[in-house]
Amino acid sequence: MESLTSEIRVAMESADLEVMAELLAPDAKWGAPEQDVPSCRNAQQVLAWYELGRDNGLRAEVTESEVVGSNIVLGFKILTTRDGESPAGDALRWQVLSIRDGRVAEIRGYETRREATEFATAGVSKWRRS
Repeated sequence: MESLTSEIRVAMESADLEVMAELLAPDAKWGAPEQDVPSCRNAQQVLAWYELGRDNGLRAEVTESEVVGSNIVLGFKILTTRDGESPAGDALRWQVLSIRDGRVAEIRGYETRREATEFATAGVSKWRRS
């Protein structure tokens, strides 16, 4: 899990979609925790979301990572946009990446570390049933 965490960090910070594609399960999902149906329902949709951000100048700096069971909790800052302004200021954002068979199967975005860690520790995804 530690080497996978490092690979994910590199992919996110470099906005390298080819590397990210290798890390995603074909049926990877991405969305907000409160969504009944995730925004992205497969790897191609997840990659398109990252591509849109990259093409609009968004970059991420991963500030911390923690392995919690079969999940990776990432803290990151959004660094820039095409116009040079950060849409999130210096605020940290959090993602929980659930790992299945060595690949990212699910990505959920959180506003706080506490929420992300709580889900990574005890969360059961309703998405996996869909």
